[in-house]
Amino acid sequence: MELHSDVEKEKVAEVVNQFKGKIYQRPPVRSSVKRRLRVKKIHDIEIVDSEGRLYLLKISSDPGTYMRKICHDIGIILGCGAHMRELRRIKSGIFTEDNLVTLQEVSEALYMWKNCKDETDLRKILMPMEIGLCGIPKIIIDDNTVDAISYGAPLNSPGIVAYQNFRKGDMVGILTLKGEAVSIGIAKVDSDKIPDRGEVISTKRVLIQRDLYPKAWKK
Repeated sequence: MELHSDVEKEKVAEVVNQFKGKIYQRPPVRSSVKRRLRVKKIHDIEIVDSEGRLYLLKISSDPGTYMRKICHDIGIILGCGAHMRELRRIKSGIFTEDNLVTLQEVSEALYMWKNCKDETDLRKILMPMEIGLCGIPKIIIDDNTVDAISYGAPLNSPGIVAYQNFRKGDMVGILTLKGEAVSIGIAKVDSDKIPDRGEVISTKRVLIQRDLYPKAWKK
């Protein structure tokens, strides 16, 4: 973050600390979403380093939080103005910088696979899709339910074999008995209130190919 004029560091630190917790935020004019007022939670915000008008901030927040808007709003409260000079994402969900590879490494791995039939480097880069479901509750379903969900059907309670605790409105991952990712969806009920019959998960994104599992439903 760069301030537009000189401000005492103690004052900057005081204002930055005010942004910890729930904040109101309206997306910037140049954004890909509607500019409606939203509530976001800043789990942690700290000044890591500073030099002159430049401040290095480390922020942990809800998804969809605009960092450049935080810098702008800090500048407004300070009365001097401020803008974001640079942004570096060091963590998203379970993924950190340690999981990253360069496009050059991807290109070289693909070259070795296509031209030398050597998939060693490619296997080091590629990760199972199921890793992306880490960090959210999961439900295991029986084989007879998989094909219906692959066509976008919701998950009803009779098809559930096991589950982790979840709350209504949570994003939930659906897995087969073998641990294959089937879909992700939104919970319609709390896990401790699953009915004997009825919709439990509304399917939002199908992850498995159709017709891999036996069909046990009627169109």
